[in-house]
Amino acid sequence: MKLRNLNLSKYSIYLILLAMFIGSSFLSPNFLTAENMTNIPRQLTVTTILAFGEMMLIICGMIDLSAGSVLALAGVLSVVAYKATDSIIVALVVGIVVGVVCNLISAVMTADFDVPPFIATLAVGMVARGAVLLYTRGQNILQLGKFTDLGQGSIGPIPIPVIFLLVAVGLTGYLMNQTKYGRALYAIGGNELAARASGINVRKTKYQAFILNGIFVGVAGVLFMSRVNAGLPNGAVGYEMEGLTSAVVGGTSFTGGVGTTLGTLAGAFIIGLLNNIMNLVGVQSYVQQITKGVIIAVAVMYDIRSKRAKRTHVILKPDLSESRPTPPEPSLQK
Repeated sequence: MKLRNLNLSKYSIYLILLAMFIGSSFLSPNFLTAENMTNIPRQLTVTTILAFGEMMLIICGMIDLSAGSVLALAGVLSVVAYKATDSIIVALVVGIVVGVVCNLISAVMTADFDVPPFIATLAVGMVARGAVLLYTRGQNILQLGKFTDLGQGSIGPIPIPVIFLLVAVGLTGYLMNQTKYGRALYAIGGNELAARASGINVRKTKYQAFILNGIFVGVAGVLFMSRVNAGLPNGAVGYEMEGLTSAVVGGTSFTGGVGTTLGTLAGAFIIGLLNNIMNLVGVQSYVQQITKGVIIAVAVMYDIRSKRAKRTHVILKPDLSESRPTPPEPSLQK
């Protein structure tokens, strides 16, 4: 294949990720150490799992601004369940159930009462954060014992959080690329009215998207509390923005209908590498927040500009059939 025939813009996100990796290795001598290379995927797991849930919602024209608060509620209640039963399985189930219930409330408001998704999920997030602070009285829950194995343990050389991440990648990729459900998400995000007219059950698909997002948020909550070795009612503040940023940087369009699993994964790694290298070189946390804000603003502006350019290109595309000379009619006489 000739180099000039390659569509480099299609692979730009992966080239940026490669450039960041190479650049980071020069910026800090600690970047390529074995300890740091192990810590990066551990730190990325929670926000990447959140990003997959956000990606599915954004693709079908919705959003979740409650993810960080619901994560804290699900994680703390899973810790409480573990300390009561001494069972990691029970703790995991409790975290998932809490995440799904919170997202079902958002689904009812958006799909049945036409509340804008950002309002509905913002309200659910405020309720979730208030509920977990009320339940714990703002106090952290400590001494988690073997519960920390989920976030800090390994199976052989592979960290357990990375196994959860790989399962999330496989599940999301299969749903988006191989199922009718994935095609329905793209269709609804592209044109909801056309999707309804074509027979897609929009309400059911939105419910399914929120339920899947709830599962991801619940699992992320359990992994987060396990990794930090505490039930933190004030934890994961702003994590919904980490997930959103990862999805948007990875190519998911805020206007819906566009996004890929691998793109979101690459976007999450870009944000993760950025966080990692800024921590290694000692950038202030305030500057890090400004940097992330600039990145998401640039990504959204690039997305809007790209879509506008495509629409202009379609409108101005000449109709070659009209300019093509009409062939002479064949004569019946020789």
